Amino acid sequence: MKGSEALALALLRSADRCYTVSGYPISDLAASAGAAITVNEKTALEYALGDSLSGRRAAVIVKHVGLNACADPLVHATVQGLRAGVVVVVGDDVRAAASDIVQDSRYYGEVAQVPVLEPDGETLGPAVEAAFEASETFSRVAILRVTPDLLDADLPDIPVPRSDRKGCLADPDLTMAGRAEAADRRTAAMFAWSRSSPLNRLSGGKDRIVTVYPPPIGPDAPVEVHEVGRPFLREHRLLAPPDIAGEPERHALRGYSRTFCRDCPFHPVFGILRERKMWAVCDAGCAILAMNPPYRVGIATYGLGSSVAVAATGPGVALTGDYALLHSGINALIDVYERKLPLLCIVLANNRMGMTGGHPVPEILRYIAWADPVVCAADDTATLRRLLIPPKGGPRTVVVEGACPNGGRHETVAYRDL
Repeated sequence: MKGSEALALALLRSADRCYTVSGYPISDLAASAGAAITVNEKTALEYALGDSLSGRRAAVIVKHVGLNACADPLVHATVQGLRAGVVVVVGDDVRAAASDIVQDSRYYGEVAQVPVLEPDGETLGPAVEAAFEASETFSRVAILRVTPDLLDADLPDIPVPRSDRKGCLADPDLTMAGRAEAADRRTAAMFAWSRSSPLNRLSGGKDRIVTVYPPPIGPDAPVEVHEVGRPFLREHRLLAPPDIAGEPERHALRGYSRTFCRDCPFHPVFGILRERKMWAVCDAGCAILAMNPPYRVGIATYGLGSSVAVAATGPGVALTGDYALLHSGINALIDVYERKLPLLCIVLANNRMGMTGGHPVPEILRYIAWADPVVCAADDTATLRRLLIPPKGGPRTVVVEGACPNGGRHETVAYRDL
């Protein structure tokens, strides 16, 4: 069978859900895997991350330029963590046969600090399962790079049984700096994983490297490997694991935590979510503070505009700002409504970029009128209690309007008082 069919069978065995934005050279692969076509690649990865939060493995199938659209949640997931495995299968059009650029996707391993595997015909099935296992072991997305020659080759189907592991979200007691430090520790462990992988063959005159990031070879290793694309392995032979110094920073060690402004108009929203134990995916921006004491209703964040799609396949509640929704969340909202996914999308509409200098934001309602949003004043607690309920059936958008206090600043709360 063709390599694309063999890879599709391997993905169907290892993944619970598949998403795609089709394009050469992965269109046949995506069709064979029955992947759901999404509005864009970023939304596809966010759906996959939501599945991960719900304990489902997910694969995202994209071409090389599509991986660029995934960059923000891809990088964020490395620091914020995940639960079930998420693998991005990226097809590099190395000859620009049907693309406007040539791109080597292995370099995203270095940018996002994620494991990258590049199988050959003998290791295709085992590499798929190894990618999911690596994603769960290191609590981040894994990348599986393929090229047209592999997808078009005549390959056997080599079944490999699933061996699900458990990833983890970042420890909520860590500061953001502490989360990055903890992620560095797992990155360091990735080097040992790569060097010990049985998928690689580094002797006998027929060298093969499948775990291309982190590279399993050092500068003195007498290994010559044929590479498709740029000389990635040769360039990265001097790569070393990140230096680890001390323990990751915790709120208790730092002595304080950050929360919303004292006069934030949206306190009633967070209070109701906490009272009802409704867990939310938080967008970058002020909404991210809902992950901190005293509310702690946010369970994950994967970058600006990411909460909508992640929540739709995850906990079902998204906390987003009006700017975040306009910036890059609105595509996902369109897709969620098309699929009629159960989502409560709470838009904190303050007409400003609260985290980046207070710059004005266009009125959100004229952009999302098609979603038939319900509008509520931030201080109308009775209406909020009626509207903020777990989603049933399809999606619902609630726009909560409030004005940020002039001169307001995020509160700093002593840890002992939390």
